[in-house]
Amino acid sequence: MVNISEFTTRLKKVMEFHQLSASMFADKIGVQRSSISHILSGRNKPSLDFILKVTTEFNDVDMYWLLNGKGSFPKNVETKTETRSTSAGTPTLLNDTSSSEAVGKKIQRIVVFYSDGTFEEYQK
Repeated sequence: MVNISEFTTRLKKVMEFHQLSASMFADKIGVQRSSISHILSGRNKPSLDFILKVTTEFNDVDMYWLLNGKGSFPKNVETKTETRSTSAGTPTLLNDTSSSEAVGKKIQRIVVFYSDGTFEEYQK
């Protein structure tokens, strides 16, 4: 069973770590601002949907830690794609000849879009 006062302490720790107010945190995970207020005050218990929204939006939050306090925060987030750097310092995400379909084709640029609306562009 989840201890609500300890849960709210951990939730506040996540908000402080990401430098978010309660209203900004609510907007980021897509819930009503009053929901955050009610959870932080102890009036309401968090739903499974709420927990999933937090752990989906913030990859560094471990669900087990958020619910039970066991584990660590922030959790180690492993990247799924290894990047290598070229001598010019631009990361190479894919090998130009990695598949038979890419014969004769060269990657010119890669654009990475982030959830906060920013992006990074890598050119050869």
